[in-house]
Amino acid sequence: MHKLVILIDELDDWTAFDETWPQFLHHAESMPGLRREVTCRVDSVLYGRGDIALIHELYFDSLQALRAAMTSPSGSAAGRLLQSMTGGRMTLFFADHKEDDMENIRKYKDDTAREPDADTE
Repeated sequence: MHKLVILIDELDDWTAFDETWPQFLHHAESMPGLRREVTCRVDSVLYGRGDIALIHELYFDSLQALRAAMTSPSGSAAGRLLQSMTGGRMTLFFADHKEDDMENIRKYKDDTAREPDADTE
């Protein structure tokens, strides 16, 4: 799975941004092949770049599907609107997304906890 990650910096006018956000979502959610989307408002930055205010992620089955979606009419419209809404105060990047669920993580932890310690054999 691949995702488009959008980092939006602090803006001077969040009211105007919030008024236009539904239009952006309409275009983004119309992109072909979109599987999932996530939006996060940043509460606080613990370390590093302190100017990120919002994170938006769009998930696709593959990098090819993501690239095709971005060049679609909906993807192009979403990109133009995002540029206008943020005045270019954003960062976009592709990421290869891997995810695991807690059931599998616990299973792995339980399996390794039962293995004999090499030092005690």
